[in-house]
Amino acid sequence: MSYKYDFFISYSRKGTVQKWLLTHFHKKLVEYLADECAPAPRVYVDRTMPRAVEWAYNLENSLRYSKIMIQLLTPPYFESDWCMAELESMHQREAMLGLAGADISQGLIYPILYSDSDNFPDIGRMRSWQDFKEYAHPDAVYQDSVDYLAFCRQVRVLARDLVQLAKQVPPWSPDWPIVERPNPVIIPPPPLPRFE
Repeated sequence: MSYKYDFFISYSRKGTVQKWLLTHFHKKLVEYLADECAPAPRVYVDRTMPRAVEWAYNLENSLRYSKIMIQLLTPPYFESDWCMAELESMHQREAMLGLAGADISQGLIYPILYSDSDNFPDIGRMRSWQDFKEYAHPDAVYQDSVDYLAFCRQVRVLARDLVQLAKQVPPWSPDWPIVERPNPVIIPPPPLPRFE
């Protein structure tokens, strides 16, 4: 077995980051990664999940078989049990490999700052990030603005950096840890009360 994905995008579904990811960021990232090397790096985002799969297992397996986790930082990210499980899984992998520590400071988590940062917990402030706050415009009309060109340039720089990092990732191991999965996001409604 080996890696299936080069990059796994971890994000919260709250706020505007999901719309920004799907409207602008994912598409441009995939395009610019393809410009940087062949074959084109593979990017996992949960919105491209096949139909009829058990989504929790799909997320876990996709993370386990990904080289690097791209973390889209927003305040709700740190309140999401799923995001924290993904983050902790990668932290444990880094610990197994001796990465993101005193001897080797480079890790497998690549943070991108989408919003805030003043209210992040300490765990969200420990790594340097790529700052995309000035490009955090989720609406499609942003693509028609003059500022969109600057956003594209920033994604191109990011793509170059990610390709270089992906080349340095240690070989895949079946022992990569995955922390216990949180409760499901979709909870079935309680049964209706019945008359006696």
